[in-house]
Amino acid sequence: MTAVTVMPDDGDRAWMPLDREWTVDDLDNLPDNGLQYELFDGVLVVSPAPTRAHQLALKWLFLLLHDACPPELETLFAPFDFQPTDRRSAQPDILVVRSDDPDNKAQRVPPLLVVEVLSPSTKTKDLVLKKHMYETSGVPLLWVFDPGLDKTGLLSLTVHELIGGAYRQTVAVHGGDSLDVDQPFPVRISPADLIAR
Repeated sequence: MTAVTVMPDDGDRAWMPLDREWTVDDLDNLPDNGLQYELFDGVLVVSPAPTRAHQLALKWLFLLLHDACPPELETLFAPFDFQPTDRRSAQPDILVVRSDDPDNKAQRVPPLLVVEVLSPSTKTKDLVLKKHMYETSGVPLLWVFDPGLDKTGLLSLTVHELIGGAYRQTVAVHGGDSLDVDQPFPVRISPADLIAR
């Protein structure tokens, strides 16, 4: 994970807060250059665009959730910001929200589920910064899918539930094993199926 200074092509820094923390309003002034911009308690973190392997894993997981999603819920994918405060903005790989949530530009109400697909370049950010943000923002479910893109080759899906204000890992499934979940809606998942398609 790398935090970098982002300069627009014309070199104009008028949009860049120099004397205060970043807010979600500042994100609208950043260049559209393929990088991912997220805020963690007023600190801007910039990440590279995801790899093809990451996006393929994300695609199959999204389609699985989308097909099982009941009509009162919606399955969305990045880039769509979750902005619980004016100093926090994250782009979960997948979000499940209520269909009647009023948010259009960014999700303000905690999603029912966020999913992060790990990449070697963003694994620490996903497992530390983003997990903490989701936990302290009241997101009831976090799924972490590791498609085994790093040298460990670990292929797994881990479910974290918000219990007493903290995430607890309630279940994990590896390789070709299957997992039946019922929250936020019933679906069967096998990590190997998300890669082998």
